[in-house]
Amino acid sequence: MAHTESAKKNYRKMLKRRERNVAASSRIKSTTKKLLAAVEKGDLAGAQKLLPEAMKAIDKAAKAAVIHDNTASNKKSRLSRSINRLQAAQKK
Repeated sequence: MAHTESAKKNYRKMLKRRERNVAASSRIKSTTKKLLAAVEKGDLAGAQKLLPEAMKAIDKAAKAAVIHDNTASNKKSRLSRSINRLQAAQKK
């Protein structure tokens, strides 16, 4: 355990940040899983409805530096591609 006052304060700050980061990561994972489950089922309307929610969670996490900006872009791109593939498959 920390001994100095500044170390104790830094520990408290770290706990608050960790809680916020875990929540943001969890939000990304859950929205992404829901979206990919809808894509897997072939539910295009449901997937398109969930896409903005997932994008918002990813953008917020990137803005708060929970994930890197490039990681956020990659995740968003992959989600969009999966929906576009489903759309193309349903058109055929």
